Amino acid sequence: MKLLTFTIDGKTRPGALNGERVIDLAAAGLPAGADGDLLEIIRGGDAMLAKVRAALADGKAKSYALSAVKINAPVIVPSKVVAIGLNYIDHCKEANLPVPPEPVVFAKFPNSVTGPFDDVSWPRAASSQVDYEVELGVVIGKVARDVPEAKALDYVFGYTVVNDVSARDQQFANAKQWDRGKSFDTFCPYGPYVVTRDEIPDPHSLQVRTVLNGKEMQNSNTKNLIFNVNKIIAYVSQGTTLLPGDLIPTGTPFGVGFSRKPPVFMQDGDEVVCEVEKIGAIRNRIRLAK
Repeated sequence: MKLLTFTIDGKTRPGALNGERVIDLAAAGLPAGADGDLLEIIRGGDAMLAKVRAALADGKAKSYALSAVKINAPVIVPSKVVAIGLNYIDHCKEANLPVPPEPVVFAKFPNSVTGPFDDVSWPRAASSQVDYEVELGVVIGKVARDVPEAKALDYVFGYTVVNDVSARDQQFANAKQWDRGKSFDTFCPYGPYVVTRDEIPDPHSLQVRTVLNGKEMQNSNTKNLIFNVNKIIAYVSQGTTLLPGDLIPTGTPFGVGFSRKPPVFMQDGDEVVCEVEKIGAIRNRIRLAK
């Protein structure tokens, strides 16, 4: 199933995609998160997903045309966004950095989350080197702590598309502020859907792609991940409790802007599209603030 959070007539609610229509899960009696999002659906696990399937099968369920709704981030304020850096060998090479012996973990603050079709914006004075990074996103489905690799996928609710927007002059210069450079407001657009785990039994064979202003910039496959989803969840959950709705962007492949010659950074008015096979695409306009 493809699940989403949408807004219509000023009200935000969880939904499920049925062709070109969105089933209103709140109208079907299913719970919404505090922000009207998918969080309570995620927390409900398999029992809740059975109710979602029933709503999808109900020919009388309230629905809206997909084109008539605004699609939001699936979980509007996740408790954590735990991201992975340097997770494709070709990206390590282009960054002139060694292949890490274990996953490189950093945080994107929850305030960085924005919708899959919302503007990405930042103050001009804060950065002049803002980059794109397409990533497969993992949405955690149940409380996870000290999870063994062999069972790690059992803790996944589903998969989504993330653009790990990055201010390189904050990330690499001076104090090397990775978290700051990754966490400006709007620097984590994701969605448009969460595709449930049953529809993607193997997340390690998905094409990922970035297009900037109509030009392809990144094109790779999650089979090239250095540390796969199982390893990432097992590693991150050692000593850190992951909660339902937490988001894990799993790393980006070759082709980012800072490593190009000359470098390519996003500018006011640009449009960046990030795609992951079997999930969909997010599309964001760049709008610089004064």
